[in-house]
Amino acid sequence: MNTLIRFAACTIAGLISAGAVAQNYPTRPMRLVVGFAPGGSTDVTARIIAEKFTTAFGQQVIVDNRSGAGGNIGADIVAKSNPDGYTVLMATTGVMAFNHYLYSKLPYSAEKDLAAVTQIGSLPLILIVPASLPAKSVKELVSLAKSQPGKYSFGSSGVGGATHVTAELFKALAAIDIVHVPYKGSGQMMADLLSGQVQIAFDQIASSIAHVKSGRLRALGITTAKRSALLPDLPTIAEGGVAGYEATSWNGFAVRAGTPRTVINLLQQETRKAMAVPEVKEKMFGLGIEPVGSTPEEFAAHIRAERDKWIPLFMKIGIQPQ
Repeated sequence: MNTLIRFAACTIAGLISAGAVAQNYPTRPMRLVVGFAPGGSTDVTARIIAEKFTTAFGQQVIVDNRSGAGGNIGADIVAKSNPDGYTVLMATTGVMAFNHYLYSKLPYSAEKDLAAVTQIGSLPLILIVPASLPAKSVKELVSLAKSQPGKYSFGSSGVGGATHVTAELFKALAAIDIVHVPYKGSGQMMADLLSGQVQIAFDQIASSIAHVKSGRLRALGITTAKRSALLPDLPTIAEGGVAGYEATSWNGFAVRAGTPRTVINLLQQETRKAMAVPEVKEKMFGLGIEPVGSTPEEFAAHIRAERDKWIPLFMKIGIQPQ
């Protein structure tokens, strides 16, 4: 009986403590960890929401860029943080869905150590090449790559990120031999793409559309199954002749597992409020993002579905853990 009493007392104390944390949350500055370099759409999205959080919570929200290893460095920081909601992760497709397969050794488990808060948005990528490359369509690019196996390279913002795996999927389904050149962020990759050091890339619309409009880059296709309202005149990669191709990137918020549910709910609610502001919606559209604002349960289910989709595909097409 005494054991039961002690157990009940501890449980009640824990609930009261969690409730107290949520009731007073936040009382000090918050940290929003972005596992990628400044300047990309993931970083820009984080800063847009962070600004609204600062106003809503009355506390400064500091964006902390910790780039490298496909977002794993940033994710590990949050996975080892206190479960109190003061350290939030800008969660991405790779970190939450498939990096645990692509990397043979990770210091954290996305499934066990991180809790889903909300999916912020879904965003397609576009296949881009320098304007100097003699390929004006997906079909021509595939023919060019097949004519000279191993000559052409594709850049990405890091191993295991969306810009990497979408290109690997293209490489496999198109049956071409192109060489992967990973960078520590999309900014460095874009500089080398513009100069012709790498010849192919899959990138988010916000990071590349200005260069496409200026004529320095050429957009050949979009990664969605159907044409996007964001770029309705751009054909899908499947339309370009790579049958079955479909891939989208997404982002959202996650926190350390064990964070009080009331804190998670508050973060989700304030994110949805921020995304409903016309100014924010316009900025997100400009980044090529379709707003989502899902519940924690919906986001967690989406993550599980993405794991079920990508990992068997990686095995099938021969992408090996590194």
